[in-house]
Amino acid sequence: MGPVRAVLIDIDGVLTVSWRPLPGAVEALRAIRDAGLPVALVTNTTSRTRASVAGTLAEAGFPVTARDVLTAPAATAAYLTEHFPGARCLLLNSGDVAEDLEGVRLVPGDADAGAEAVDVVVVGGAGPEFTYPALNRAFGHLRRGARLVAVHRNLYWRTEDGLRLDTGAYLAGLERAAGTEAVVTGKPSAAFFEAALDRLGVRAEEALMVGDDIESDVLGAQRAGVTGVLVRTGKYLPETHRAADGTPDHVLDSFADVPSLLGLDRRP
Repeated sequence: MGPVRAVLIDIDGVLTVSWRPLPGAVEALRAIRDAGLPVALVTNTTSRTRASVAGTLAEAGFPVTARDVLTAPAATAAYLTEHFPGARCLLLNSGDVAEDLEGVRLVPGDADAGAEAVDVVVVGGAGPEFTYPALNRAFGHLRRGARLVAVHRNLYWRTEDGLRLDTGAYLAGLERAAGTEAVVTGKPSAAFFEAALDRLGVRAEEALMVGDDIESDVLGAQRAGVTGVLVRTGKYLPETHRAADGTPDHVLDSFADVPSLLGLDRRP
């Protein structure tokens, strides 16, 4: 591993679980900050805005501000405004992320396929809102020609109560039923990692990505040229690790071990 000039960090399962800090995570992030390394918190979280994420983390002791956070909804907004300017978008999401979707024209969530034309169906994070009627409305719009954009396709995430189903489980059904394929705007898309690198002002080979999802976080980053670090916390499962179609550059027990990997504990 060459010199690291910046660190990209997933949040859920790496720094926190159910927004509670994991052991040693606050101290590790402080050590990285104290060493002068810029960080970007790159998250597929769709239940909170950038400001809300930063505020919650700061209250827990993490040295972060909203400028450090890049959310998948914000990346989705950038994609939609570039590729579908003025499009009428139906958002299926659990949580209010309207603030991070600035510039996106949203139609009412209960809009039927015949009521108001929808150009793009945007699928965010799964939750109670992913009911049969809501999924069926999305299916109807897709059958009528709407494009499908997904904030991510994570299959599950970890809460303090265990693993919970996420968007990918529903997205696969919508794609197959409607005979279409979603454009994914969050991790593991290369554009998402490139946006983070641009924000930090570093090249891919100068950055490190730390995550608990071997596919979306680690292998996605490695395909973009970023060094990938898998941590055995959050959604990490040994069987998923073994079955992955690639090998992480590094595997650590937790984010608390990142400063040692970077050699920060050996600096004067």
